[in-house]
Amino acid sequence: MDSGGSGLRVVVGAAGHGPLARAASRTPVRTGEGGIDPAHFMEQLLDLTRPLLAGTGVGRLEAAVVGAAGLASLGDALRAELPDALARELGVRRVALAADAVTAYVGALGARPGAVVAAGTGLVAVGTDLTGWRRADGWGHLLGDSGGGAWIGRAGLEAALRAHDGRDGGSARLLAEAEARFGPAAGLPGQVYPRPDRPAVLASFAPGVGACAAEGDAVAREILRAAARHMAEAAAAVCPAQGTPGPLVAVTGGLTGLGEPLLGPLAGELRRRVPSARRVPAEGDPLHGSVRMATDLATGSFTLPSDDALLTVVAPVRA
Repeated sequence: MDSGGSGLRVVVGAAGHGPLARAASRTPVRTGEGGIDPAHFMEQLLDLTRPLLAGTGVGRLEAAVVGAAGLASLGDALRAELPDALARELGVRRVALAADAVTAYVGALGARPGAVVAAGTGLVAVGTDLTGWRRADGWGHLLGDSGGGAWIGRAGLEAALRAHDGRDGGSARLLAEAEARFGPAAGLPGQVYPRPDRPAVLASFAPGVGACAAEGDAVAREILRAAARHMAEAAAAVCPAQGTPGPLVAVTGGLTGLGEPLLGPLAGELRRRVPSARRVPAEGDPLHGSVRMATDLATGSFTLPSDDALLTVVAPVRA
């Protein structure tokens, strides 16, 4: 499973056969006063998973891996309730609860030392030397996620509103892009503030910023250069001690689709901040990482280090 700001994705598979079926919901799992809502998570998960099990003929799940955005700081209820719920409803024997940054790491690099920047709706970097984990950012769209999709989208909308007001730092091109997507600029607060999926709404404008940057808009290009600096800072903060050869560094997530206006500055910033690191392409995405981890759990070959906040493996109690 991969749960993030844009929804929930599920894959059902079998060791030795790989993924057999997949499904997705575009509704993000709710977050309330108690953190990530385990009841809403299970409701969505069962709606997606039960038809997959019926369609593939898989009767019982040996292992489940949950990669969830916000698990490190908002996952207490999920950790307390989800393993037993998975055992009760789906017969799961072993459950790994992982921050989405960890599943992003495993999807990108597998079980190799290095650092991965996961840049989607939010932004978080994770590094490991295979004895422990280090994390930077991932603090959500109000306190951090600097350089992520919601951060870029918010910066682009701010520049659009500056142009609307006639203030310095505005971009007429971004204003036109924002109004094409959201309607008149004066109505933007009503499009953003009341929404429970606010990070996803903000991140939905990141491709617009990318398009304006690709067309040469100076304000949009500077927003993406700033995002690249934030991403490289996070990678440098979690990179394991640099030896010979240097650690691996990969970038994964939807923001890579913005192309050269982001990836060009990012390559330069990574060379400057982690000069001995070896930049490699991500092998897969966070859902691919969840599949890798679930396969290792099911076959008894799981070796990743545990961490109270980022990665725990439990054998749930059956009801």
